[in-house]
Amino acid sequence: MSTLKGRNVLKLLDFTSEEIQYLLEEALKLKQNPLSNVLHGKTLAMIFEKSSTRTRVSFEVGMLQLGGHALALSSKELQLGRGETIADTARVLSRYVDAILLRTTDHNRVKELAEYATVPVINGLCDLYHPCQALADLLTIYELKGKFSDVKVVYVGDGNNVAHSLMVGCAKVGAHFTIAAPEGYEPNESILKQAKEIAGETGGKVELIHNPDEAVQDADIIYTDVWVSMGQEEETEARMKAFKPFQVNQSLLAKAKRDASFLHCLPAARGLEVTDEVMDGSQSAVFLQAENRLHAQKAILKEIMA
Repeated sequence: MSTLKGRNVLKLLDFTSEEIQYLLEEALKLKQNPLSNVLHGKTLAMIFEKSSTRTRVSFEVGMLQLGGHALALSSKELQLGRGETIADTARVLSRYVDAILLRTTDHNRVKELAEYATVPVINGLCDLYHPCQALADLLTIYELKGKFSDVKVVYVGDGNNVAHSLMVGCAKVGAHFTIAAPEGYEPNESILKQAKEIAGETGGKVELIHNPDEAVQDADIIYTDVWVSMGQEEETEARMKAFKPFQVNQSLLAKAKRDASFLHCLPAARGLEVTDEVMDGSQSAVFLQAENRLHAQKAILKEIMA
């Protein structure tokens, strides 16, 4: 699909349902045949303003397996950390590399990088979106359930960047997405509205409720994330109190379908948003999900760079 060549990957809202399905098909192919030289001579610059395990390793290994090379750079190592502008960094790096990944705090920084770069820009995580994670999530859901239609995905917890991208992704592929969040921690209203409109076109469904027990009824997938994300440490006490009833434990899991699967984008704060019993239980697919970051990321790299 030539329309993906040279494209930025800032958020899933920018991609059609067909393009997302195509990326997932490519990821499945790359999972079966992981090694190639399709990106021989290509280089990816990865800028990390926030710590990373899965994003860094999946993209670095992915570039290697596709015959290319990745440079992992912290903002402290770059002149970016000493005041050089995003725009100037974009202009310079575009003359050295074939694509740039940025993992940062503010979505506006990713947008600015993409505005001034002349090579594709990938959002490795920001405050609003985590598109690379969501593609891996969709790949995992498809592997587990064999379809998207009539699949109920329930996200229990904070209406954060991961929830936003998963919600949009599920809407794009026609799945049923429910988010159960405490009052005051709902997803962004604009993103929620857009996801609902997309679901109306694809045969999916997007809904927000505040009762986790009600939300997980008939769930095929139960998904959660940490209650306190990077940069929210000052809110820890308030968040612990608000999210305590939203823990994914064996009791909550039992309210879903008998063959429901548990997902978590990781890292997990075991004993808080999820118990060890669920995390390590037979219904958990979190490590398959983590592995699929590699395959989904390789599909992105191949299609925008090859």
